[in-house]
Amino acid sequence: MRLSWQRDMTHKDNPGLCSDREECCSMTMIDTPKEAFAALRPVCVKLTKEHTIENVYQLKSALKTVSGSALQELQEYVLFPLRFILNSPGLKKEGLVLSVVECITYVVSLTCIKGEDLFQKLLSELYLCLCSSPNFTKPAPLSEELKMAIVKGLDALLHSVYGDSLLTLYQPSSLPVMGHILSLLLALVEQEKSRPVKVVMLNVLQTLIQQCDCSELHMLPDDVMNAVGNTFASFLPGITLSLSRVITGDIKQGHMVTVRALAAWYKTVGLVMADNQLLEVQMKKEEPPPVHNRAAELVIQRTPEWVKSTGNKASVLVKKIVECCSNHPHWKVRKELLNFAYHLLSRCHKSLKDSVGHLLEAVVGLVNDESLEVKKKSTEILRNIADQKLVSENKAFTDVLSENLHTLATALPRLMRSHDDKNKLSTLNLLLGYIKLLGPKVSVVLNSVAHLERLSKALIQVLELDITDIRIVEERRACIEGASGCHSSDLCSSRKLKRNAVQKRHFRYFTDEQIFTLLQQLCRVLGYYGNHYLLIDHFIDLYRESAVYRKQACLIINELIIGASGMDLEELHETENPISTDDLKAVINSVIEEYTSLANWHLVSNILSDYDSLDAHESHTLAVTAFSEVHNFSSSNISSNISSMNSNILQLCIQLEGIGVFAQVLQNEFALLLICSLYPVMEKAGDDSLLVSQTAMATLMDISHACGYKSLKELINQNSDYLINAVSLNLRQLGQHPHAPKVLGVMFMNSDSSLLPLVKDVVQDVLMTLDQSYDERAHLFFSVLHTLMGALVRWFQSETFSLQDSKKSKEIKDGFLQDQNKIDTSDVRRAQEELEHFLLDYQRQKRLSEGDIEDDCLDSENQQPVSEPDVEDMSPDVKKELPVHIQIAKDVIERCIHLLSHRSLKLRLKVLDVLEMCVIVLQSHENELLPAAHRVWPPLVQRLTNDDPRVVRQAFQTLCILGEKCGNFLRSRVTKDVLPKLSNMLQSHASVSIKAGPLYTHTLAYKLQLTVLQGLGTLCEKLDLAENGLDVVINAAVPYLSSRQPCKLQEASCRMFIHLMQIDPDAVWLFLNELYCSHSYEPPHASLHPVKLQGMGNPRNEYTDNVSQLLDKL
Repeated sequence: MRLSWQRDMTHKDNPGLCSDREECCSMTMIDTPKEAFAALRPVCVKLTKEHTIENVYQLKSALKTVSGSALQELQEYVLFPLRFILNSPGLKKEGLVLSVVECITYVVSLTCIKGEDLFQKLLSELYLCLCSSPNFTKPAPLSEELKMAIVKGLDALLHSVYGDSLLTLYQPSSLPVMGHILSLLLALVEQEKSRPVKVVMLNVLQTLIQQCDCSELHMLPDDVMNAVGNTFASFLPGITLSLSRVITGDIKQGHMVTVRALAAWYKTVGLVMADNQLLEVQMKKEEPPPVHNRAAELVIQRTPEWVKSTGNKASVLVKKIVECCSNHPHWKVRKELLNFAYHLLSRCHKSLKDSVGHLLEAVVGLVNDESLEVKKKSTEILRNIADQKLVSENKAFTDVLSENLHTLATALPRLMRSHDDKNKLSTLNLLLGYIKLLGPKVSVVLNSVAHLERLSKALIQVLELDITDIRIVEERRACIEGASGCHSSDLCSSRKLKRNAVQKRHFRYFTDEQIFTLLQQLCRVLGYYGNHYLLIDHFIDLYRESAVYRKQACLIINELIIGASGMDLEELHETENPISTDDLKAVINSVIEEYTSLANWHLVSNILSDYDSLDAHESHTLAVTAFSEVHNFSSSNISSNISSMNSNILQLCIQLEGIGVFAQVLQNEFALLLICSLYPVMEKAGDDSLLVSQTAMATLMDISHACGYKSLKELINQNSDYLINAVSLNLRQLGQHPHAPKVLGVMFMNSDSSLLPLVKDVVQDVLMTLDQSYDERAHLFFSVLHTLMGALVRWFQSETFSLQDSKKSKEIKDGFLQDQNKIDTSDVRRAQEELEHFLLDYQRQKRLSEGDIEDDCLDSENQQPVSEPDVEDMSPDVKKELPVHIQIAKDVIERCIHLLSHRSLKLRLKVLDVLEMCVIVLQSHENELLPAAHRVWPPLVQRLTNDDPRVVRQAFQTLCILGEKCGNFLRSRVTKDVLPKLSNMLQSHASVSIKAGPLYTHTLAYKLQLTVLQGLGTLCEKLDLAENGLDVVINAAVPYLSSRQPCKLQEASCRMFIHLMQIDPDAVWLFLNELYCSHSYEPPHASLHPVKLQGMGNPRNEYTDNVSQLLDKL
């Protein structure tokens, strides 16, 4: 039989010969066989007689002048002297053999071997060059150059063989020859140290199986490939074992050797174990041709039994190769492993069914490889597998994947506890890949209770959070930090999820953020492909089952819903049953109801939450006592309670994040769920725990974005009627709804003045409730009032400032016109009228006292013109209605008066802070401010003169605001009631601070001194203090000019003197010169007494530097 196929050899197959051919092109080529014979005959005859390297080179040079077509006719003639040298007996120099082999390689690369006999002889001769003489099964000890030349010659020979000549190599009778060649090549591959030689040998091995990587297109008929497969079936165990040892060998051999060995392995196995070839062989069931006894022993029939046995044994090697190469440091090896897996999966998934799991593991495990090339290749292969429906339409694949999924889920908790982060990533990548490959079949697999239980418990255990960090429960809010200025950008239409990360979570079994990202993606893929109702119900049951599972179940449920919506997901298949918006809304509604239920929403996040009305020391004592009675309080109980509160805080944060995620999933449809979600989230926005409040604020922003509101302020204003109604109802049942005031506080902080008319009645309800529970919940209510007054200051302060600025500018303008500084035109006119009336009345009274009474006087008395009264004076009993914010501030001040003497230190500080803001709000209504200041003065003085240093400090700051807004109204009160006590305090503390070390700056006494010194000068300037009060202040501040005082106290004292200079510079100058005077003052005339100051003539002292600076400024 004559085969109808033929090979065309190109020079690219032998890159070592390219330079020779290029050189030939520059010469005059001989195209006719006759001329070629005439040119080559002398050289061939000479080489036959004299076996020298020079003669071989002469032949090679002559060959370069002959064209390929002419050389084809003279092929055997030219090869004869070369073969004669190789076959001649005796030892031959290695250089001679090298040159001969290179010349043979040159000839066969330019011609085709048509004769079977010539092919067999050349193959044997080149083979013998590699063998040692005594034992033809072992490699000869040759140089690397000679080995390289021989192997290249073999490669060129196998590429040049033509037609039936090649087919004889794969006949059963040639099995012994093939066995010798393969054994020798494999031995060389394992023993050789040179990387290039090993790579070329592996290429020859691929050429033998007709699977080489050259550019030549191998169009071999199926019956020829079947013959090649039958031949190599006999040597498959040896080839695979030997190549496996090379693949898993020392990494120092280089990545190219490993890559070529992998290619040779999977191409050999892919040829012998190809499913279509095995099916064809088994269908034909041809009788093997008769062969000699020795060759008959080597013939292998690829029966189903042999295929099964070989597949079982190959799975061991596949597993070993996958484990070794998956973590290989070079990316090209990992990429070739993907080719290895895909080649075998696509061609041999039936015959190598025991290896399918390992091959899928190789592909899936590299889907998130650090190398972009490997990652891209892995994703491409997974998509090809999905497109070809190798899994969805192949029950065997599905069974293998589901079994691997169950096995991996079982081992996942152990692997996450014992492996490093790199191996954990590989494990999770594998699990994610299995689920992606299963695609819609996931829902079928998870219908199995065993699979669902195993996978869910594995995820629950892996996602366990670390709740031992004391910083979680430590972080508290001083007040609600507003986000009213935050405006969201327009909602984008993309389906990418926007996550507001408030805090980085710490998990118990891993630290790498990539691991958590993988777990999120895994849950989303489950939600996308799985049965949504089954999965959500299952994890809700786990959520209810145990508090230990609750946080992890929340995380998983949130991600499942994201996956079900198809957001932020990388999928391989389209889901068969996409969830509708109505179904998704129903699922989310049920989850929100579960999250916001009483048992899961109102969790204790602070040990001292029930003792806020007490001061810090008392509340701590009572808390410890209470917990001791219940838990036999000990250090272990403290740790467990901290962990419990941390757990509660994290659970609330996860649930809040979930609601924000649900809003992003539903977008505008979430507006229908605001009725059940907005109020609970705002409750948590006012929580005392910093993490909870920040997470709730982020959730509110997510909700406003999703529902189409431009900002959080708009969200609150648009839903204020519902929120205010809920707050009003809950305030009436404060025992059952203690968090209602917090919702009101959040509304104040994140809205604007348009909300005020709506909440006016609710504020009155808060004040009335406060009046009924001063001791029980005063701190809670004052937190709300603090937020309310802060909002009023923010809303109305700009109006007040603009009013003051316009008034001040008008006064300055009128002062210039009338040569006055502080009196405007209306005040002058009023003063003139009053003075005129006074003088007229004085004159009348004097005349009456002298008895000069006239009728016209009486008439004038009876008919005395009455000035037109102001509208306000017409009805003294009817007052003009005050603005809402002024009335609220007035009412709040009344409560502050009563609570300034409360036993709780924390509450007293809060009340003083609220009082300060009330004064700022009332500054534009002096008729309300001054009476309020009069009523608040007695308790404020008590706080200033007889209280904890922290309260004194806060009370002084409040006094400074009062002095700034009330001015001269408080001058005599401050001079009489406050300045003596403050001066005594400063003088007594000065003797301590002057001797103290650097640690003194951390004490309460130091902070109090600094606050008083920083504010007292401004206060005196605002009150325009009289001389007697000024003397008291100066005497108290003088000790702080000493250079021995702490630096900040000196600076504060100097700034205070600068303010006092604005009041009475002469007095300040005199006091300073009494401390230190560097100048002497001579009288301008002898009749005047000389000026004598106490500081004159004194040497430099501790006051010199600061006093000199202040005098320079004077």
